[in-house]
Amino acid sequence: MNFNLASSPHQHIRRNTGQVMRLVLYALIPGIVLQTWFFGFGTLIQIILAIVTAVVTEACILELRKRDFERSLQDYSAVLTAVLLAISIPPFAPWWLIVIGTFFAIAIVKQLYGGLGFNLFNPAMAAYVMLLVSFPLQMTQWLPSQGLAQYSHDFIDAVYAIFTGFSYDGFSLQQLRFGIDGHTMATPLDTVKTDLLKGLTYSESLLQPVFDSTLYSVNVAWSWISVAFLVGGLALIKQKVINWHIPVSMLAAIFIAAILMSLMDGDRYPAGIFHLFNGSIIVGAFFIATDPVSASTTNKGRLIFGAAIGLWVYIIRTWGGYPDAVAFAVIIMNMAVPLIDYYTRPRVYGHKAGSSGGKK
Repeated sequence: MNFNLASSPHQHIRRNTGQVMRLVLYALIPGIVLQTWFFGFGTLIQIILAIVTAVVTEACILELRKRDFERSLQDYSAVLTAVLLAISIPPFAPWWLIVIGTFFAIAIVKQLYGGLGFNLFNPAMAAYVMLLVSFPLQMTQWLPSQGLAQYSHDFIDAVYAIFTGFSYDGFSLQQLRFGIDGHTMATPLDTVKTDLLKGLTYSESLLQPVFDSTLYSVNVAWSWISVAFLVGGLALIKQKVINWHIPVSMLAAIFIAAILMSLMDGDRYPAGIFHLFNGSIIVGAFFIATDPVSASTTNKGRLIFGAAIGLWVYIIRTWGGYPDAVAFAVIIMNMAVPLIDYYTRPRVYGHKAGSSGGKK
């Protein structure tokens, strides 16, 4: 199915679904390049595995449904879902993890509901949540940035690690996770959450090696990756591919919540800038929450939808069991979209508020 999309009645930019999806994929490139630069070629291999799985799965299901799969695959929605899921998991995760996740996203979350335009949940995020709940160990094994890795790795090592669990030289994934100081590296969000649970303050947690100010520190790496995705997201707004309402409200909500809590107790609650440039909040705001199928469709609704996601992310990050919570927040708010749209739909011109018919 191929839809013609336009940003609003006052804009004359009309694009079909395939063109929109390709523009979103192009906007992801800067972030993918930096993620590959800092964390290795595993990211690209995961993307390839995900795309192949997504295309094959969608083609097979559409063929079983007697649908024109060649035309449907040209909308690139399956490819975009695959890429979003692939960049969300650790680069050296085992090959079967991305295959299972992508199959679940396309077959269960998307096609089981009727295909593009009918799915209630964002397929990539629903698959991410399924993988995180089912395989928590494999989903949290992030590597240190290449400049701080005790054992360097190249493309061949990435292929071996993903398919065998060991690099070409025989190093296990656990060994590859060692930094040059001999300690396994965690993401900044993991580090802060763990330290706070141990009774350390936020300031004390910032003294960990993860937050070293060198170019290849994990904290700096994630910050640069977030900036790259931010640039891509702003390009999408400029090209009128997405509206500004969801990204702005989502980022503003988590930033304001973090600032208020930090002012109350700076030792327990990280600053707002920490939440913005760590984890997947930038990707979530511009590339995931803005999904035209599973997001709110009115401007007022988009503001509510984005702000609620931002608040849920902060709540789960701060008091929940997961350090990064974009996927959970998006899934929660996907369920609320019909209600949000119902109460925020614009009144038809000439009708009184609350009127449902032709009474003027």
